[in-house]
Amino acid sequence: MNTIRNYVIPRILTYFGLIFIGFTVCFVVVRISPLDPVRSILSRYEAIGQIYDPETYQNLKDSLEELFGLKGNLWDQYLVFIKRMFSGDLGPSLSAFPTPVSEVIHSSLPWTIGLLLVTTVVSWLIGNIVGGIAGYFSDRKWAKTLASFALVIYPIPYYVLSLTLILFLVYLFPVFPTTGGTTIGVKPSFSLEFIADVIYHASLPGLSLVIAGYGWWFISMRSIVVNIKSEDYVTFCKIVGLKGRRVLFKYVIRNCMLPQITALAMSLGSIFTGAMATEVVFGYPGVGSLLYKAVLDGDYNLMTGIISYSILGVATAVLLLDLLYPLVDPRIRYK
Repeated sequence: MNTIRNYVIPRILTYFGLIFIGFTVCFVVVRISPLDPVRSILSRYEAIGQIYDPETYQNLKDSLEELFGLKGNLWDQYLVFIKRMFSGDLGPSLSAFPTPVSEVIHSSLPWTIGLLLVTTVVSWLIGNIVGGIAGYFSDRKWAKTLASFALVIYPIPYYVLSLTLILFLVYLFPVFPTTGGTTIGVKPSFSLEFIADVIYHASLPGLSLVIAGYGWWFISMRSIVVNIKSEDYVTFCKIVGLKGRRVLFKYVIRNCMLPQITALAMSLGSIFTGAMATEVVFGYPGVGSLLYKAVLDGDYNLMTGIISYSILGVATAVLLLDLLYPLVDPRIRYK
């Protein structure tokens, strides 16, 4: 009971406080923007020649303002906004009117989660394992070669890396498709044909994300290991005759993984915003492409919805990290 009262409950309260503050900031940012969805819809009707008498026009405007949560003063709008956020009613999407924002996001979210979850974990594992080994044997030629390769990859702008992969693996050597999440005409199902087609289309954007992420994870892990391997306890392990493999994996890499686990949790929490550059360049139907389209269309309901998912994702990742970190780090106790 003391653990729940002194450790778990304060962190849960902080979790809801972070969400509340994040939603409030989101409301303020949206309201100070020049975007006006009601004006945009009315302009569309006027552009196609719709003519309304003043009373009908005002009724339509009032209905749209109520639909988009823009009726009343700022305080009334804020109460409606917070109520909608916590109830999951994000309002209609302007670009896909009258489809609800939650429905639009849910149609793209599985694509983003499937792509980014796999690539984030794979790049994290490869980068940390290879970086840890290269850092421990930093004087070896092969370790220096791996470090040089990571140092060359890391500063390359992502759009340059992705366009280079497209040039070589799509046009010069046509191994992967140019765009899309599936082949046109393939119906979504749990069949092996559909799953194989999804993996095939996600391979190239996934490869670009793994390569880009590998550079960062390798460099950070190698730097930590290079510093840790000179610690007294590592020297003592070598003096008492422990094998190098055991020292490396059980003592050095295990201690170096703690900050990397924190970074991984934050990375997983941010996947709900999607990888905009990746999805736009490769034409992948994820949340990143959806956010890019929402910005171009001025669809602030959709932008608000995607940002709220990001807030929930990051806050939840931080909460889970706080609750589970004592299981990873023996120096931390719940009491």
